[in-house]
Amino acid sequence: MEELRILLQKILNKDLQQIILSNSRNPEQIQKVKIRPVLIRDELLFQETRYKGTQVFHENYTAAQMTDGICAALQEQFRQGEFTAKSLQATALVSKKGKLTLKVKNNGVSKTGKSTAPEQEDLQALSHNRTKHYILEEGKPVDFLVGLGVQTPDGRVTKARFDKFRQINRYLEFIEDVINELPTDRTIRIIDFGCGKSYLTFAMYYYLHELQHRDIQVTGLDLKTDVIKHCNELAEKLGYDRLKFERGDISTYEGTDVADMVVTLHACDLATDYALDKAVKWGARVILAVPCCQHELNRQMKCDSLKLVLKYGIIKERIAALLTDALRANLLEQQGYETQILEFIDMEHTPKNLLIRAVKKGSMRPKHSTDIRTVEELLHVMPTLDKLLNNK
Repeated sequence: MEELRILLQKILNKDLQQIILSNSRNPEQIQKVKIRPVLIRDELLFQETRYKGTQVFHENYTAAQMTDGICAALQEQFRQGEFTAKSLQATALVSKKGKLTLKVKNNGVSKTGKSTAPEQEDLQALSHNRTKHYILEEGKPVDFLVGLGVQTPDGRVTKARFDKFRQINRYLEFIEDVINELPTDRTIRIIDFGCGKSYLTFAMYYYLHELQHRDIQVTGLDLKTDVIKHCNELAEKLGYDRLKFERGDISTYEGTDVADMVVTLHACDLATDYALDKAVKWGARVILAVPCCQHELNRQMKCDSLKLVLKYGIIKERIAALLTDALRANLLEQQGYETQILEFIDMEHTPKNLLIRAVKKGSMRPKHSTDIRTVEELLHVMPTLDKLLNNK
């Protein structure tokens, strides 16, 4: 492995083009890993993209972290590595007995041994906001992004809205992963609870209808009359005739008895539970929820064994929030959904950054889970979603 570490020290810089780790020892866990350099806030990092089935996961690491990670991956998970940089190409092969063989081929470079490409162009090419890595590309104006002030008319992302631009694209990646779960033989009915200013509602509509050409009907629901009025005016202006907004409360909404996809982003406290309950009872195939302000279990939670931990208010609050979402995910699994909890946006932007993604699977039958009840009894809690789904 020492030879591999020397190689990585040489290529883990701006001149790296790509690393691919493949031939997994355990394909059910991770099939393949791709690594590329990215420039984030003027810091050179390395983005690892892991492929698991139809799912894709991204993480950014420093060169030192990436070196340790690649060495560990070739020892434990993968039998092959392909390394491509401007100065060289290399292949690592790992035998069944764990012996690593490294073959290196040098590429043509200048007499000084340095790449002849201009430094500034190299750095720009590494920028994390490169257009080809976004579903909605920077530099290409999108009507709703211009209308919402995220882009200028020429397609430039406004500086104050760049985090929102990244968030929108991240959200669309979550939808892209599950688009094949939605029906193709009829209109897809989508409900967006607590849509607010509707950046993500418009993004979802644009992606599914304009880019993917899906037959959809989207309804955004919010309590603020002025927000609903503004969103309906913008939808009409853009010609989004299959998108409408209504004023209404999640818990009492009776506008439909069926939905294929239910979205609830930053619905406060119990509003998320009412939205998830309705989604389940409508038989929604896909649920996307970003919960917010999980106060309920914080008020209920008591556990003698954890007194030393729970006596600190901020710790109890965070544990309660994570516990709330973990129980929500398990309760959805109880109803026959394949459920994940994913990071929506970076923690530095907001602590409310977890997204629950649930996909209805025909092979998963609803089941009663004694494990959920065990946790509830241990902490003396009873989540609203449990009461709604199980008529408690």
